[in-house]
Amino acid sequence: MENPVTLDLWSMLFVFMLATFVGFQVIQNVSRLLHTPLMSLTNAISAIAVVGSILIAGEQESRFTTILGTVAVAASMTNIVSGFLLTDRMLRMFKERGK
Repeated sequence: MENPVTLDLWSMLFVFMLATFVGFQVIQNVSRLLHTPLMSLTNAISAIAVVGSILIAGEQESRFTTILGTVAVAASMTNIVSGFLLTDRMLRMFKERGK
């Protein structure tokens, strides 16, 4: 009988790879006019990732999980800030010139 932890790891890895492929295909085929609302949705998802990574870092179960959680917080916050900057830049492109 196989170890259930190994099966869970392979299942999670498969779901992660599938989600990455599907997400890439969906975003690649989005028109430019829909890109700004999509970035806003991505920022909301990243905010959920920040909350999760703060919880992981705050548990302090081991030194490794604390470091990994801290790195996840930094990466998620970088993603959110850059997403807002890109969204702002794209919205400025649609404003009328001269106003």
